[in-house]
Amino acid sequence: MPRGLWIPAALALAFLVLPLVALIARAPWPSVPELVAGSLPALGLSVTTGLTTTALCLLFGIPLAVVLAGSDGWPAPLRRVVRAVVTVPLVLPPVVGGIALLLLLGRQGLLGRPLEQLFGVTVPFSTPAVVLAQTFVSMPFLVLAVEGAVRATGRRFDVVAAALGASRWYAFRRVTLPLVAPGIASGAVLCFTRALGEFGATITFAGSLPGVTRTLPIAAYLGLQSDPDSAIVLALLLLAVSLIVIVSLRDRWLRGSA
Repeated sequence: MPRGLWIPAALALAFLVLPLVALIARAPWPSVPELVAGSLPALGLSVTTGLTTTALCLLFGIPLAVVLAGSDGWPAPLRRVVRAVVTVPLVLPPVVGGIALLLLLGRQGLLGRPLEQLFGVTVPFSTPAVVLAQTFVSMPFLVLAVEGAVRATGRRFDVVAAALGASRWYAFRRVTLPLVAPGIASGAVLCFTRALGEFGATITFAGSLPGVTRTLPIAAYLGLQSDPDSAIVLALLLLAVSLIVIVSLRDRWLRGSA
């Protein structure tokens, strides 16, 4: 390893670590228990919507990932367009995603107006709106992780299962899914942590109603304007939850995949 790499590597690591050190150093530790107790509704809402988002991403993202993994025979333009649509939420500003959802499901949106007129259903500024916003920005993480796992395992085991008389659905359930389980688990963890920290699309599409749509990141942002100590504690809480999830779960699954 060239010794010259150590200096930029150390600077990059310091850039990532020092803001977290500053956050921990400036925390009002004597009042942390009181501030955490006041943020429990926002924390509960974030965890609940994050778990619901992860479940939706697993339900719809796994089939999409498997379809994309088998898209080599598609026409190249179609394959590129579908892949771009799947990955665009990764690079799209979250606020733009929230605006797009509002134009789709808002009261004057493409689907929002028929939903309200026919069924009396209003989606924006509700808890389901939080889940939809989080799903929009989180699903690509799951799809890319599962697609990579499917491509890595290849099709040889499916071919063997078919040769032994297994149907396609049986081979998918009993061969493909167990083989890509570590990739599914890693994608689910990334999906949950991304949903937990989602802010832009959520506040644009769902607003900030206490107990309904005010998740932990939104509460931290609002607290920064009126109560900086509360914002610091909420940021610490988000950091702690994210680190616990990633360190205790994702690393273990990645080792199992290796």
